[in-house]
Amino acid sequence: MSSESFLSILSIAEIAGAVRSKKISASEILQTHLQRTECWEPKLNAFVHIDAEAARISARQIDAAIQRGQATGALLGVPVSIKGCIDVAGWTCPAGSLLRKDYVASSDAPLVARLRAAGAILLGNTNTPEFLMAYETDNRLKGKTSNPWSLEHSAGGSSGGESAAIASGCSTGGVGSDGGGSIRVPAHFCGICGLKPTPGRIPAIFQTAEELFPGSVWSARWPAALAICVCCLPQWPGPIRAIRWQRRCPFLKFRATNYVQLASAFSKAKRLARPPRKRTEP
Repeated sequence: MSSESFLSILSIAEIAGAVRSKKISASEILQTHLQRTECWEPKLNAFVHIDAEAARISARQIDAAIQRGQATGALLGVPVSIKGCIDVAGWTCPAGSLLRKDYVASSDAPLVARLRAAGAILLGNTNTPEFLMAYETDNRLKGKTSNPWSLEHSAGGSSGGESAAIASGCSTGGVGSDGGGSIRVPAHFCGICGLKPTPGRIPAIFQTAEELFPGSVWSARWPAALAICVCCLPQWPGPIRAIRWQRRCPFLKFRATNYVQLASAFSKAKRLARPPRKRTEP
């Protein structure tokens, strides 16, 4: 097995441990995954945006911090990808739609900020069906994402770009979202580990369709518990406020402060959208 192939199949824990113990540098790990991406991306069409230069800067900073004895983090030097519906500062976040092709995030989503703080290296964001609403990843903006095991077959959806990138070794792990199987289905299609945590465990702020599809975590070659530990820290201090946030619900001009109110509001919106029934005269 070549050195490139070996490094691309290491687990999250193995990579973080090797980087921390100076057995291998973060820059070497990153270069391996960028080479894999260069090879596989033309075949898979998994990524929407690849930020190789920023990733190299992050890797060099991690290596320098390790030499100074200042590097910390559970995901130190681990290359990860982000689903293309979750905000990463300076990156486009189209959610597979022509309507959002020019949208560029101005700040990181909380879970993205936590990944950075844990030492993860962000490679890029990945393809989705339009507004995440399909079990196959294909759209008019980017096109179809193929399954790395068989390019003629689908990678699934809506986190199909994530599943293809991880299964092919382009990314070690990543972040997706799951409302009705959008992580679990493509993970099954591509033969990797995918986990949908309990709603509220991970903040869904700055994510397309965030009120309905809370953020969730993938991992390819390691149970997702390690990344979950990073992303599931309370968004605010205290066990209750960890599952609360205030987001605007435009269809009701209403501010939802928890999942119970949100579910009630969504149910009411669906009732309001139904056409009135005609009364049958006796």
